[in-house]
Amino acid sequence: MLNLSFVQWLVILSALVGSVGALVYIRDTLLGRTKPNRVTWAMWALAPLVGFSVSVASGADIWANTRVFFAGFLPLLVLLTSFANAQSYWKITPFNWACGSLSLAALIVWQTVDAPKAAILLAIAGDAFAAIPTLTKAWKFPETETGFFFVASCLSSLLVLPAIPVWNIENAAFPLYLASMSIIVLFSIYRDRLIGS
Repeated sequence: MLNLSFVQWLVILSALVGSVGALVYIRDTLLGRTKPNRVTWAMWALAPLVGFSVSVASGADIWANTRVFFAGFLPLLVLLTSFANAQSYWKITPFNWACGSLSLAALIVWQTVDAPKAAILLAIAGDAFAAIPTLTKAWKFPETETGFFFVASCLSSLLVLPAIPVWNIENAAFPLYLASMSIIVLFSIYRDRLIGS
């Protein structure tokens, strides 16, 4: 039996839950049921993968960054899958480009700021700007999204909360944001069922 700590088991479970959600989303994308917004998914892949690379290159703990890696790797798989089925992608509009540009600007500033709390808040802002096109699409066209992915994403984020050693911006802000954004997207997808037509 592996001799892993409670925190390490939570990270593994979080990664597995997130992966199952992504696989369901990828399946629905390949079948043309789900139409991912490529701007959102590209930015959702970019920020965590850059953050993971920088952290590991700086000698950060690999366990502490595993969740960050999966937060970028799984959206990258969704993005790549969107190119496999021409019917599966969502149209990109000037609004999408504007949100993507704001997201990229926040990420560029994030990489240049030498203040950890501000950098984390900028990374969250970048992720939130990237989420706006998908959130808007989910609100207007809920049938183009797979809600299970966002349930898994929320659960995956919540699973790592007990592993947080110190509750501060550095440790808790991003997981809490990811759980909150997943809930907001879920409400957008299922609001008619929740509050009636």
